[in-house]
Amino acid sequence: MTFKVLGIDLSLTCTGLAGICWTDTIKPRPKLRGPDRLLWIRQQIVTEWLPATLVAIEGPSYGSQAGQSGHHERAGLWWMVRCALHTHGVPVAVIPPASVKKYATGRGNASKADMVREVTKRFPWFDGGEDEADALVLAAMAADHLGHPMAQMPATHRAALDAVTWPEMPAPLVVPYQGGRHTGTPTIDLLAVS
Repeated sequence: MTFKVLGIDLSLTCTGLAGICWTDTIKPRPKLRGPDRLLWIRQQIVTEWLPATLVAIEGPSYGSQAGQSGHHERAGLWWMVRCALHTHGVPVAVIPPASVKKYATGRGNASKADMVREVTKRFPWFDGGEDEADALVLAAMAADHLGHPMAQMPATHRAALDAVTWPEMPAPLVVPYQGGRHTGTPTIDLLAVS
């Protein structure tokens, strides 16, 4: 059985995506605004990245210094995507922003530059920006939770996993051993959206 893990760090202008050896972004056209922009982003996630076994989505940043209208619209996008995932029956882990930073850097108050630096150090193939770095950390956290860490992480960093309320997961399909080579070991395929 293959697990597909999708991590989401939503943005109105650049939602980052990442997986086991790749990163990408969702960028709406600059003139796309209001409900049309929110619907477009949600549709991209639903049609391009589902189904998934587990989604790790960065939780809202309540301390954000952005203007009220932007905060209100971002909250709307977050809930639209969260409801779409629920409608599709996808288990979702909401990961607090401080936990994402702590898993990556060991500190819950790390800067964006710190995040990119640590992601680049742990994943030498990574050449993306801030949004993709956050997405990759979300994917790594989900994979680590499932018992398939993507990188060697210190215990201080892994402690961030304890701050997450992980959803109940359906039991994986395990094929009974029938002599010879065991083919029932689950594999994991990682997708992450930041």
